[in-house]
Order: sequence, then structure tokens, then C-alpha cells
Amino acid sequence: MLNNKIILITGGTGSFGSTFLSKIAAYNPKEIRILSRDEKKQDDLRKKFSDTRIKFFIGDVRDINSIKYAIKGCNYIFHAAALKQVPSCEFFPIEAVKTNVNGTYNVVTTAIRYKVDKVVCLSTDKACYPINAMGISKAMMEKVALAESRNSDHTKVCVTRYGNVMASRGSVIPLFINQIKNEKPLTITSSEMTRFLMSLDEAVDLVLYALENGNNGDLFVQKSPASSVGDLAKSLIKLFNSKSKIKNIGIRHGEKLHETLLTSEEFSKSEEFDNYFKVPLDSRDLNYSIKSEKENEIKLDNDYNSLKTKQLSVDEIVSKLLELSYIQNEIS
Repeated sequence: MLNNKIILITGGTGSFGSTFLSKIAAYNPKEIRILSRDEKKQDDLRKKFSDTRIKFFIGDVRDINSIKYAIKGCNYIFHAAALKQVPSCEFFPIEAVKTNVNGTYNVVTTAIRYKVDKVVCLSTDKACYPINAMGISKAMMEKVALAESRNSDHTKVCVTRYGNVMASRGSVIPLFINQIKNEKPLTITSSEMTRFLMSLDEAVDLVLYALENGNNGDLFVQKSPASSVGDLAKSLIKLFNSKSKIKNIGIRHGEKLHETLLTSEEFSKSEEFDNYFKVPLDSRDLNYSIKSEKENEIKLDNDYNSLKTKQLSVDEIVSKLLELSYIQNEIS
């Protein structure tokens, strides 16, 4: 699908964007456009890849005028631009709204205007039963994307939702490794807290699966294992043969004890595949005289969350971590 196509990655200098860029460059696209605000990171990517097919656009999804030139002529858009840090969004919630909600509206409506073939929007488990500003803004991002998909004839809009990406920028694994290297205690918020574990490569695979299989308004979730934060810390201590201790510092602003990838309502109407769940769009309009076929099948407490999925042991976490090139480089 990517052969000879023009592709745009918003937020393309982030952890996902740079990994995604590496992977899709091998699929012979005609052009890959990177849209972001950070000229330094763009320059780093430019030097790293030295590929004339990669074009860089300075712009901000908050400003619709700064993104239209990057979008015009595209076949596919992968919308990864977002504010993702839970504590910072708690203190600056309006900024989260500007980027995650308004920015998505700008990207999707401009894509529809210029007849882009497909837009894949990247979301997070924190959008399920959201209790923090980041999750609420991403939940609204999903609603905006899916609402606009109803108004689109040519452009298909779908959403992927995934949990914590291991070793991504700003995540806990690089923090733990830095603390181990400096012989400091590993600071965890709660040893009982659980999180889905997913690699950047798996996140890329999910997005490509949505590109290939998504219909208008579909939501995709990957089946993922999880672990407690305490066991994740223990696995890194074991992996690096460290004598560092674990220090509990308490749950931060807006943090959940467990994360959810599908609500009970979504899970009840989802379609299950080998590695993924798909939740099709509820295509009814505001005339509710037509009932949903699965309307009465919703079972409370039947969601898909990080406590109910497969829980990895310390040894299993070590094995999964060793699959990451980041971890291999840190060990060597």
C-alpha cells in the first residue's frame, strides 16, 4: 500500500515517528513528510537518514494554516503529534486540548478537504475511562476523529489505541536505567500498579495493520501483556545486575492504578482477530429508533485492562526487554 505513495507523519520527530520512518522507508514510498515544531530534531533526522524522499515541514497542528502545505497531495497521514505526559497535562490542561483535540480536528478536516485517502490517528489507553487531563484530551481526540469520519466520503479515518510503549522518550524504563547507572534507588509510584507492555515495533505494526484493514471510523487495539511496575523495576535490576533498591514515592498527579484498552461497551461490540481487536463505528445517526444489534449484550466489568490481561513474570519481562535494541545498546 505504501509503494510510490506520499506519506505524512505528524509529530514525526518523536519516538514513534522516528521508528515508523525507519520502517516505512523500506516500503518504497514516493515521499515521506515529517511535520513537527522542533527544528533541532528535524535536523537530527535529516542527518541520520540522508534520504531525499524525506521532506521536513516546520509547523504546529494547532495552526491549521501551518499544516495545509504538508497535507496537500498526501495519500496517507499518520497523526502522532500530541502532548503525552500525564503530570504536565494535569497542570496545563488547556495546552493538552489545543494540541490533542484542536490539533486533531485541524489535521482530519484538512485531510478530508484535500481528499487524503486515509488518516490513522494514534491514541492511548489513558483515553479509556479517563481520569487525567491527558486521557480526557485523547478521548476527545478519538471522538473528534470518529465524528469527522461520518462526514467523509473519500477520506477514511480510523484510530489506534495502545498502552505504554517500552523505552519511548519520557517513559519509565529510561528513567530506571539512568537511576541504575547512577546507583540511585528506582523510584516507583506503586509496586502494584500495572501497565501494558508494548514495543515501538509493535506500535508500528498496529498502525500499519489499521492502514491495511481499517474502514471509516474503526478503532484498533493490540492484544498486549502487562506487568506490575514493581516487577518491571525488579527485571531491570536483574538485567543490569544492579544493587539498586526500589523506593516507593506515591502515585503522581492523574495516574491510574491500572490502565484500560477497551471499555466494557467497546469490548461488547468488538471483533477479535489473532493479535488485535477492532471496534467498528456506531454508524447510527441522532435518530435512535433503530436499535443496535448488540445493545443488550453489554456486560459491566467486562473491559480489557492491564490487570486482566496476561501478567508477565520478572523473567518474562527480562526476555521481552532483551528484544529491544535500546536495551541491547544500554547493556553493551
